[in-house]
Amino acid sequence: MNGLPEQVLITEVLLRDGLQIEPVIVPTQDKLRLAYGFLEAGLTSLEIGSFVHPGKVPQMADTDRLAAELRAGETASLHSLVFNERGAHRALAAGARNVRLTVSASDGHSRANAGVPTEQALERLRVAAEPLTAANVQLEATIATAFLCPFDGETSPRRVVETAHQLAGLGISVLHLADTIGAASPWHIRRTVRAVQAELTDLPLGLHLHNTYGMASANVWEALHLGIRRFDAALGGVGGCPFAPGAAGNIATDDLVNVCHHAGIATGIDVRRLVELRDEVHALLGRKLPSALAAVPGAPAPLRVTAAPD
Repeated sequence: MNGLPEQVLITEVLLRDGLQIEPVIVPTQDKLRLAYGFLEAGLTSLEIGSFVHPGKVPQMADTDRLAAELRAGETASLHSLVFNERGAHRALAAGARNVRLTVSASDGHSRANAGVPTEQALERLRVAAEPLTAANVQLEATIATAFLCPFDGETSPRRVVETAHQLAGLGISVLHLADTIGAASPWHIRRTVRAVQAELTDLPLGLHLHNTYGMASANVWEALHLGIRRFDAALGGVGGCPFAPGAAGNIATDDLVNVCHHAGIATGIDVRRLVELRDEVHALLGRKLPSALAAVPGAPAPLRVTAAPD
């Protein structure tokens, strides 16, 4: 198919975004078992947690331990989220080599998520980036509510571009745009991605999509044609933001892989192992998972198509 890539990079975010809103706190050993399972399945990029106050997000209280234990046999990019200087120093103490700085494009979500408006949150990230850069930590960034905000409504592309410029000044290597509440349409994706691409021509972009209104796969399809090659996803479609009322889970890794493989786009992921891991997540959480494939009784692993149809 014209305009589609040969391969994409999928970052599995189950261990962070997938679990941060779950009422069940998954034990560290189970998280480690899932992490090693993801590596066995061929994933080369994992988001393992966030360095936030454990009182606010208790599900992430063991991120330090996860980072320290997984780095010993590190064969993939292990990402963790940082919002401020304290989080940066915790990341360094845990030996983190890949950090995502996170800020909301909208003031309303920034106040709910970080306690301050966007500009002040960006200043915190400037301070946080200094020790990370000095330690040669690889920096990426995510702009939350890049398309719509549960408090402020639609986010203007200009606002996203301005935020992106400030993050680019911190030395990031990749910028991810997040549909935090899962309400964006392909039109929103096209409008904002093109605006950022037009002004930050050398900065690789990725998408972090939620699926509240069932549009995530359509948004992926639009993004692929816009040159996006990096996507976050959570196995089984679990996840959500504690500070984004009404947001559903992430686009499901199994559904995303299915879309890509049917179009002949390689992911490097063993889909049968992925489905086995999805069953483990189902058992750990004790509830139905929202991915489309998980809802099909007796469904096999997603089909692998080796060539795109004419």
